[in-house]
Amino acid sequence: MRLTLETIRSTIFRAAFSLGLIAALGACGSGADGTSALASTGNAAREAGTGPAADYPVILGEPYSVDGTLYTPVDTMSYDEVGYAAADMSGGTGVTAAHRTLPLPSYVEITSLVTGKTIVARVERRGPMTSERLVALSPQAQTQLGSEEGAPVRVRRVNPPEIERAKLRRGEAAAERMETPQSLVSVLKRKLPERGSVDLAAVPAPVEAPAEILAGPVAVEIPPSVAADLPAAPESGETLPAVVAPEDTAAENVSRPQVPSLAGKFVVQAATFSSKAGAETTASSLGGFVEPSGKYFRVRVGPFPSRGQADAALAKVRAAGYSDARVTTAG
Repeated sequence: MRLTLETIRSTIFRAAFSLGLIAALGACGSGADGTSALASTGNAAREAGTGPAADYPVILGEPYSVDGTLYTPVDTMSYDEVGYAAADMSGGTGVTAAHRTLPLPSYVEITSLVTGKTIVARVERRGPMTSERLVALSPQAQTQLGSEEGAPVRVRRVNPPEIERAKLRRGEAAAERMETPQSLVSVLKRKLPERGSVDLAAVPAPVEAPAEILAGPVAVEIPPSVAADLPAAPESGETLPAVVAPEDTAAENVSRPQVPSLAGKFVVQAATFSSKAGAETTASSLGGFVEPSGKYFRVRVGPFPSRGQADAALAKVRAAGYSDARVTTAG
């Protein structure tokens, strides 16, 4: 087929017209000036900065020294320490914090050991650059917590829901947590060092006694009026003390642990420890006493003449953080 110059020109014109029509239809979908397309690009950029992707990758970094102490960043979810807060005036906007070893970014609950108020903050920076302080708070974090330079705090790593993460990434404050009871605040304050911080996981914690220690008769609640008339029974694996002559009294007092007389009375069983030192520390904080049981040490509070008094003491012990505490009768 023979193509003439006119035929070629006509073909080019139709192709150009078709391309122009397609471009015009595309502009109708995004605005004649292309503003919708630009807006979509802007939204994508903002989402990249404040969306879920902003929490990744998690950065640790190399070990480094502060005040002669070597700090090694570690990704651990069980982080829980008490110490003192610093003011991070360069923290910018948002409820953020600086920490020496937690991953960047990560999220923590910060509790004031003055008021019990608890907030959630996003850890975004390394610091504070002094071993005297545990965490550095941005101005907005300080305001929400009601804290100041050098205030005692508890810092615990958490995994908040995405809705709270999103607020913190946008520079907004997440909802405050329920205030910590003053009874627990008092216990935590007693663990504070004079300076620096203390890992609560390193503090001796209650341990569950093995089955052979806990085995024994099933505990049955008996009304005080009935219990007063019943003879005291020994616990499983124990025997009643032998009657001693007057001349043996001094030796008996030396060989037997000094614990209150519990016969026929109610006591609060707070916790069982494998460490005597840990048991004594807890007993001191609760106003109780330590009673050996095999190779373990039981912390008890009491004795109380009535179940009502024991129940009142039980509530205080549980409020101090010993949720497994219980009331029992002892021989």
